[in-house]
Order: sequence, then structure tokens, then C-alpha cells
Amino acid sequence: MLDRYAIKVIRWPLQTFSALPDKLGITANQITLAGFAIGMLALPSLILQEYLWALAFILLNRIFDGLDGAVARRQGISDCGGFLDITLDFLFYSMVPFGFVLANPDANAVAGAFLIFSFIGTGSSFLAFAIMASKRNIESPVYKQKSLYYIGGLTEGTETISCFILFCLLPQHFATIAWIFGTLCWITTSTRIFAGYQTLKQAS
Repeated sequence: MLDRYAIKVIRWPLQTFSALPDKLGITANQITLAGFAIGMLALPSLILQEYLWALAFILLNRIFDGLDGAVARRQGISDCGGFLDITLDFLFYSMVPFGFVLANPDANAVAGAFLIFSFIGTGSSFLAFAIMASKRNIESPVYKQKSLYYIGGLTEGTETISCFILFCLLPQHFATIAWIFGTLCWITTSTRIFAGYQTLKQAS
């Protein structure tokens, strides 16, 4: 969906700014860990219902997430770096709705649980296919610079962050937005399972 367009917009700034940490000897993995630590500060902010602070930490996390990839492309993409990046990304993604649940359990608990449940579908379908694609040497036609095969869908990174921004700007509507986005996640999961199965069946 939107990731392929967002990448075109952010590619030049990330490539430009990645020169500084590379020159200072800062590794991509260090940036990944720092970005995750900053992103996790959104959790106490959400619990305290400081939604603009939470939004700031979420956006900083995403900047670091883009920067670590740009630095990795300078220093050399590695499997351990890709593993670390994607693992911490999924932990971060599930933390955000959990924070809204803790902020207002009565209003947000069921919708937040549904969204986290939906993230399990998108995450597992993505990662399971990436493993099999690597095993069969199937290359990603869109994201060739990534260490993992990125299978598409309605709810990729750009859509997910847009959803988180809406959560923070309209916290009173968290439940409604979560139900809608969670449903889109299940459409993504269903199409990924079908497309992934067919692709692997043809490759066998």
C-alpha cells in the first residue's frame, strides 16, 4: 500500500543523515536499540494519558527505525541486524494499543485486545512467509534492500504508524479506530495466507 510511496519520500533524508552516525562509528544495531528504548517511553506516557508526549516518542522511534536501515546499507546489511530490527518492531507495535488499554481499560480493553490479536495475524503471516521465501531463495520484488522478504498487504508500516498517530490525536475514539484497523489487519492476513500459500506451492 503506502510503504512503497513513503520510502521514496524518506529515502534521501535518511541517506543524508545516515552519514553522521556512520562517520562516528555508531552501528545500525545501536541505533535500533536506542530507537526501541525511546519508543518504549510511549508506554508510561500513554498510561498517564499524555498523548502528545506518546506521539513524540512514537515518531522518534520510527525515525530511528528508518535511520538504522540507512546506516545498515552503508555498513552492510546483516541477518542479526534484520532479526533485531523486526523483533523489536513487533514488540513496539503491540505496546502501543496495550498502553491505550492501560490508560482507559473500561473503554479500550476489548478493542485493544482485538487489535493486538490482529497484529498476531499480520506478524505471523509476514514472518512465516519470509522464512519459507528465504529457504527457497525467493527474492522480494519491491524491497530488495531488506534483509527479509516483505510481503504486501493493506496494513503495512506506514498505515500502522498513521493509525497510531490517530490514536494519539483522537484518544477518545481509540476503540472505533482499533476495530476498523484490526479488521483491515485481518484482511491483510487472509490475503497474505492465500498469496503466500499459492506462491510456495508453485515454487515446490
